[in-house]
Amino acid sequence: MKPQRIFITGGASGLGFALAQICAKGGWRVCIGDRDIERGEAVIGSLQKIQPQAMFMPCDVTRVSDLEQVAKTLEEKWGGVDVVVNNAGVAQVGQLTQTTLNDWQWIIDINLLGVVRGCKVFTPMFKRQGHGHFINVASMAGLLDVPNMTAYNATKAAVVSLSETLQNELKKDNIHVTVVCPSFFKTNLGQGMRTSIDGMEQKLDKLMRSSKLNAVDIARLIMKAVEKKKSHVLPHRQGRMAWYMKRFLPRSWYQKLLYSRMK
Repeated sequence: MKPQRIFITGGASGLGFALAQICAKGGWRVCIGDRDIERGEAVIGSLQKIQPQAMFMPCDVTRVSDLEQVAKTLEEKWGGVDVVVNNAGVAQVGQLTQTTLNDWQWIIDINLLGVVRGCKVFTPMFKRQGHGHFINVASMAGLLDVPNMTAYNATKAAVVSLSETLQNELKKDNIHVTVVCPSFFKTNLGQGMRTSIDGMEQKLDKLMRSSKLNAVDIARLIMKAVEKKKSHVLPHRQGRMAWYMKRFLPRSWYQKLLYSRMK
């Protein structure tokens, strides 16, 4: 693929940093944004060794002003950006009755509105350029309905719906949108996780370690999707199978299978 310009939120670690490394090695100009300034400053040097024009910009996706500053800087320094990855996200685990409204507002502000802000800020630039590509990182949680993850599931389902809607709204402007729905894989999602369920940190770590795919594998699949302008990326085979069962089996059958696998 021809080298381009990419901006990645939550780019200082996990999937975001894996994407940044792959793009830098491919000759892309890379900008990572992250609210963890210490982490961002610690890793940008390794990217600049690969691609000297790589940049780190402090960016909290709950502040539209941060994203606007990134957009302004990229337009001034690079003349724009070709791909924007709305990757930043957090986790919340708990049943509806155990999840406070403050936790709902917290996760919505980051997981959903963070993506909304990224799309709203960069869409005008994409339209002026006559092209652009959003990569919105959701989750299989947005397609399935695993219990005890009410708020997380809801925000990721909203990101799927937002992305699919934007695919229709922005097609005429030559702006492409890909939504990525991975299952569990090794990342730092658990570090900021809020949970009301005892032992959830250990369960999450076990699920992540059991994944056959890592962040680099998923990042490679995302870059193939950019090249082919795919609308959806579902990296994990088991996740895809569960989604097919939900779509095509009677609801009662699907629920029995879901419950049996959770025991």
